[in-house]
Amino acid sequence: MAGRWVRAGSVGRVGTMNTHRHPRVRGFSLIELMIAMLIGLLLLIGVVQLFSASRAAYQLSEGMSRVQENGRFAIDFLQRDTRMAGHFGCVNDQSHSLADPAGITTTFASSPAAAVDPLRFDISIQGYEAEDTAPGEALTLPAIGAAAPASGWAGLSAGSPVAAATANRVPGSDILVLRYLAPEGVPVTSIGGAGERPSFAFDGSRWNVLRSGVDNPGLFGVADCLGATVFQASTTGPGNISTAGAAPLNAVDFTAVFTPGQAVLYRAESLVYFVGFNGRGGTSLYRVRYGVTPGAAGAYGAAEEMVEGIENMQLLYGFDREMDSSKPPTGYIDRQMVALSGADDTADNWRRLGLVQIGLLGVSDRATASQPEVGREHVSLGVTITQPDDGRLRAVYQTTVAVRNRLYGN
Repeated sequence: MAGRWVRAGSVGRVGTMNTHRHPRVRGFSLIELMIAMLIGLLLLIGVVQLFSASRAAYQLSEGMSRVQENGRFAIDFLQRDTRMAGHFGCVNDQSHSLADPAGITTTFASSPAAAVDPLRFDISIQGYEAEDTAPGEALTLPAIGAAAPASGWAGLSAGSPVAAATANRVPGSDILVLRYLAPEGVPVTSIGGAGERPSFAFDGSRWNVLRSGVDNPGLFGVADCLGATVFQASTTGPGNISTAGAAPLNAVDFTAVFTPGQAVLYRAESLVYFVGFNGRGGTSLYRVRYGVTPGAAGAYGAAEEMVEGIENMQLLYGFDREMDSSKPPTGYIDRQMVALSGADDTADNWRRLGLVQIGLLGVSDRATASQPEVGREHVSLGVTITQPDDGRLRAVYQTTVAVRNRLYGN
């Protein structure tokens, strides 16, 4: 019983020892929580708007930078090659054309079927005007990927070599054809073989100067200050180019006589520039080179994509004041017009060309405009181009190229 005895009052003391008074915890009220959430939401909206504005500004800046870069590169390519048109050695082709006998000759067929023949080196620069794109007219850009029509370019027949080489061309965009001797050549050290089918020797260490990016060229020109002859080589190699063997493009013999030490060898170029669909949902500036290997038939090669993001090309041509081929040019280039066609599309008239105006419409590769630009118009060399509502940025770049080998009397 003693083990069960509990002192009176001990229970009360134990109960008092185990009892604690907890302070009352006070939380946020519903109104305070709603105010805090509202402030946080406003801050979040501000951050999102700031991020969205920064992203739009970045996209706009990137799009414009890309358009400007593409336009600059495209203009540079066109300027460089257009300036070379009419280059046939140390005298320009206008002076050569006034020589008697004619200073520019070829070993190709004397009467090509049409002026669009890629071997018509008597027409060094030539254009094909897209119909309804003269200054003062309006143009609606075609849908990306639309099929190129068989017609639509003045003077360009559907079955011509140029038409076949530009199968992906964009409707409403002009075409430019250039033919010339490459800017760098090598001096001829000796001439062998028969006079009508000669072979030309040169410093073999300079063979790459003649090739200059073309693996196996077969189209060459030899020139001095009296004249130039363009021909196909039958065999080539470091130090020698011969016409003595089989060369299917050589329909006639050499008529001009050249002297070692005075004559220079060049690679001959026949190029086509146009704007075409690139198969990636966009358009690009393309270049096609007429390819000829030694002793083989020639043909335009595959279209080479030069610069993406070029949607349209417009061309205007400046001609000499004197268009009569029996009279020398005056040197005043004051006739501005679209590409010659019909009865005016002749070698004599094209040789009176002294400058080319180029207008390019550049476009961004994706939608980057912050606001729709519905109905916005761009003017390229007098042609009003209506922009579709696709969110892409567009800009027009224009330049005037003096054809330096046509600056008669300068």
